[in-house]
Amino acid sequence: MEAHQHSPDSSSEECTVLEAPPSKNTCPQHAGKVADLYCSACECALCEDCVSDHEDHPQVPLSQALEQHRTRLQERLGAVQGRLPQISDALSFVKEILQQLTSQRASIEEDIQSSFEDLHKQLDVRKSVLLMELEVTYGLKQKVLQAQIDSLVRGEGDITATCSQTEEALAGEACVANLQVERELEEKLMELAGLRFPCQPQENDQLDLVMETDGLRKSIHNLGTIVTTSAVASQSEAMGTGLEQCIVGHPASVTIVTRDKSGGACKSGNAILSAEVFTPDGSIVDGEIVDHKNGTYEFVYTVPKEGHFSLALRLYDQHIKGSPFKLTITRASEAELDVSPSTTTATNSAANATPSTGSSEGAKRRGKSPGQKKKGSKRASSALGTPRRKTQNPIEDDLIFKIGTKGRNKGEFTNLQGVAASSTGRILIADSNNQCVQIFSNEGEFKSRFGVRGRSPGQLQRPTGVAVHPCGDIIIADYDNKWVSIFTCEGKYKAKLGSGRLMGPKGVSVDQKGHVIVVDNKACTVFIFQLTGKLITKFGSRGNGDKQFAGPHFAAVNHNNEIIITDFHNHSVKVFTPEGELVLKFGSKGEGNGQFNAPTGVAVDVNGNIIVADWGNSRIQVFDGSGSFLSYINTSADPLYGPQGLALTSDGHVVVADSGNHCFKVYRYLQ
Repeated sequence: MEAHQHSPDSSSEECTVLEAPPSKNTCPQHAGKVADLYCSACECALCEDCVSDHEDHPQVPLSQALEQHRTRLQERLGAVQGRLPQISDALSFVKEILQQLTSQRASIEEDIQSSFEDLHKQLDVRKSVLLMELEVTYGLKQKVLQAQIDSLVRGEGDITATCSQTEEALAGEACVANLQVERELEEKLMELAGLRFPCQPQENDQLDLVMETDGLRKSIHNLGTIVTTSAVASQSEAMGTGLEQCIVGHPASVTIVTRDKSGGACKSGNAILSAEVFTPDGSIVDGEIVDHKNGTYEFVYTVPKEGHFSLALRLYDQHIKGSPFKLTITRASEAELDVSPSTTTATNSAANATPSTGSSEGAKRRGKSPGQKKKGSKRASSALGTPRRKTQNPIEDDLIFKIGTKGRNKGEFTNLQGVAASSTGRILIADSNNQCVQIFSNEGEFKSRFGVRGRSPGQLQRPTGVAVHPCGDIIIADYDNKWVSIFTCEGKYKAKLGSGRLMGPKGVSVDQKGHVIVVDNKACTVFIFQLTGKLITKFGSRGNGDKQFAGPHFAAVNHNNEIIITDFHNHSVKVFTPEGELVLKFGSKGEGNGQFNAPTGVAVDVNGNIIVADWGNSRIQVFDGSGSFLSYINTSADPLYGPQGLALTSDGHVVVADSGNHCFKVYRYLQ
């Protein structure tokens, strides 16, 4: 057998051929060719076969071109990544606005519900009054007519009976035996013939109802307005001489034009706009904003001294275009010599530090406008948002003056609630739906305001109660935020207390030991805290017992350090020891002296007399320390409508929040 021989390249298995991987720099036009150049004009890689087609174009080594591309790509990556914090901040801010918008919707919904529930109650009350009046009127008329009917029926019966007896006698035999009976019948007939019967109706049947509902229906049809605008700060702008020529002691005017997200001019007013002119040290210059109701606003201010100032214009808490502006204020004599832009300038200074928002004269207006229309202000006034001038009382009663109307500006209110008075001659008003506290002198002169709407510490969502601590701190009960905020006398936030414990704080007061007394309206409980926030004690629960409450409102403290609470739905006032033991209770539901229809504000004078705002009866009553009725405060000339908080000023007058009339009033009070 021949031996089988294998060729050198043969194998029992299939031979695998390994090929080198293709180059990453292979020319895209010529397969198998390596590109080592780059045409900058055509932006493509070149191999040796491509060079002739690009000989007139600038060429660089491919490695250099690739490195340059990588560098540019890295720069663009960095630039885009650098936008992430900005987007993240914007996302958080827009989410916060949405949250606040949702909160505002819920708050307005609550206001609508409560307003219409109140209207339903008022209608039910009026219906009950009319039905009662109908029953009383009917009863009086029915009584007269029924008495007349009874008299006629008796007369008819007597005549019928006597006539029947007489006819029987006449039908019988005439004899001496019947003579006496016939004489008696004759006398009876003579008597009946002489009687005067009430044959003419002594009453009429008129019972008519006059219901003039057309005007009411029209009012209901137009009741309430949801107020908003589409204005955004990033598109809105300012212009005017107030950004060009600023002279000491002369009014300067700036016009603000609000625009929507697309830059289109807004055509309606009511935007929440704030303006601040401030020095580098943070002091504020007063001014006035006028809403022209057409999407434009005018800010008029007067600077009392020369120097460098900044003007911050904010729309919904955000700077408009170019804000804050840098202002250089000169004296009139210098302006007469040279009024060129080099002398008085206003330049964009967005990088400048923003002013302290703690100053209440910064006039940040917050919150919703449930249906109100903000009135335009006169330019001559010197207040941002123009407080209405103090109205003197033309008719003789106890009213000295009143301040306010419905709106969002200084000296304007929307659902004012709590009132406090300081020993330094200040009146503090908790402006609930404007989310701020406004401060006035005892004479009614506007001093400052502070408050930023929100649900974070230091912000106000629904301030209802206000008190002044002996150390000067301002204590505010925030019903919706469910805590009590503490601010300095300048309006700078310090701390909060009661968070996690309170359900709906309404009124606050301070006892003689400096403890903070909080009336929790929802929990029907009174809490006593140290200023540090430590809970000392609490008392009360929901009910109508002596130590129970039904919607308690406000508190005051007498010279014995006893706590006086107005028990709203129980229509009474209760006095407790600091430990929560009942000392005194007085009042019942009604309209008489010493009776209440839902008491609210309460204060104590130096003699221990207790002054109470009677909400449902729209009056103020005065009691002695034992709860005996003494007198009313005369409010007849300009009647109250749903009074809330009440306090005694340092000069001995009574100040009350006339909530339904959107103002506060100061009355004479003889202690």
